[in-house]
Amino acid sequence: MTPLERRYRWLMRAYPRSYRSAYGEELLDVLLGHTDPACSTPPFKEAAGLLVNGARERVWQAVTAPKWADGVHLGVTALCVANLATLLPYVASIPAWCALSALTLTLVILGRVRHALPLALLTGAKAWALGTGVAFIDATQLPVEPGFLTHDPLYARSGPVAAVTGPLLVCAGLVLLAVREERPRRRSWWWLPAVPLLAAADPAWMSLEDPGPVVLVRVAAETVTLTAAAWAGRTTGDPRWALAAAIYLVARSAALSENLPFQSRQNLAYWGLLAFLTLVAALVPHGSRTRALD
Repeated sequence: MTPLERRYRWLMRAYPRSYRSAYGEELLDVLLGHTDPACSTPPFKEAAGLLVNGARERVWQAVTAPKWADGVHLGVTALCVANLATLLPYVASIPAWCALSALTLTLVILGRVRHALPLALLTGAKAWALGTGVAFIDATQLPVEPGFLTHDPLYARSGPVAAVTGPLLVCAGLVLLAVREERPRRRSWWWLPAVPLLAAADPAWMSLEDPGPVVLVRVAAETVTLTAAAWAGRTTGDPRWALAAAIYLVARSAALSENLPFQSRQNLAYWGLLAFLTLVAALVPHGSRTRALD
């Protein structure tokens, strides 16, 4: 295998596995036939086209699942990632609760919502107990000191509303999914790397006046994800991504609103950006073109 073919095969991973199995070799032959064999790297135009078209094919395949259930499942997955990211810096102090939160996320990714629901209720009750200072199951109470990534104790810059809203939305979403006969489709394991990307940047009080690297990473991750949701909705004319974005924005808004009088202009402007992107994701599916699905 030549370096050029190997790099083309790597870029073709942007396409879903089923698409690669059906058309991968044919597509590879076309690409190799139109590229100078002396080249060891695909031309930029070809590489960009593979990545964009692969992403487009993935979102088109996603619309085969029931839209409202899939949108709720996607939103619940994003919230489970955010909830685990909040606990991650405190894993040395509350290892059992971090493990339960990680297991909840894993089950949600696998689509096993009925197994995830009792764990989400348990961790949600613990989040409420920590946020309100009530002992629940074990003696762990605030302050919970971090082990890495941050110097602030858990929920130091937020209160019970921010602590409970995310887990409450997760539980509500899981209840809606659990009563359905059809199990949600399995989601990508690429959700897991998002956990450390969001960790240590408290959404209730992110300093955007002089942001550090962890804050900038969270800002970039949220902005790119919501922009992608708008693009997917525009591409397919489907509202599931807008629903997921709205679920995430509700939790994000609760975290910000609890300290609203003390938020900086930069923080309010950034929340406005997230709200704008969510609104765009909700509006762009209307009037978009659709394509026939096999």
